[in-house]
Amino acid sequence: MAIEEPSFKVLDGEGEFELRQYPSIIVAETYVEGDFKSVGSDGFRRLVDYIGGKNKKSTSISMTAPVSQGPESEKIEMTAPVTQERNNQRWRITFVMPSTFKMETLPIPDDDRVVLVREKPKVVAVIRYTGTWGKKRYESHESKLIDWIDGKGWQIIGEPVWARYNPPFMPWFLRRNEILIPVRTQ
Repeated sequence: MAIEEPSFKVLDGEGEFELRQYPSIIVAETYVEGDFKSVGSDGFRRLVDYIGGKNKKSTSISMTAPVSQGPESEKIEMTAPVTQERNNQRWRITFVMPSTFKMETLPIPDDDRVVLVREKPKVVAVIRYTGTWGKKRYESHESKLIDWIDGKGWQIIGEPVWARYNPPFMPWFLRRNEILIPVRTQ
């Protein structure tokens, strides 16, 4: 089944690179301390618990398809990607919430380390790639993206965000990954 992704407008593009404009979106976020590899698993687990029903409505939110629960819960679709970005000495892990929800209609997380946040509209430079989720591959593609941004004369105005679109059981050669860096183009 298709998973909803945040809408965006492509402003510029070249091969594996794009300049995108995103509208405001709602995310469930959590912060985790640790190294690049381990924080993704820890943060992912917290967010999966939230969408799995550990929230004030006991609503289950599926990442892959709508899930129907008993009569007291709702049918909710999860969107992609799962993102990870550095914030000082911690990492911010997020799930994008379905566009059918407003902040006031999303269930409140039981875990106070999971918070619902409305992100402001933004313009980001993006590189898309397939393959494994290792740190070396991430750093290699981040470097290519920074070179593309520099070549365009744009200013980096935020931390890189690593976006993963597929579950861990997806074969590595089919995985879709992106790195997004907020930029100012003028």
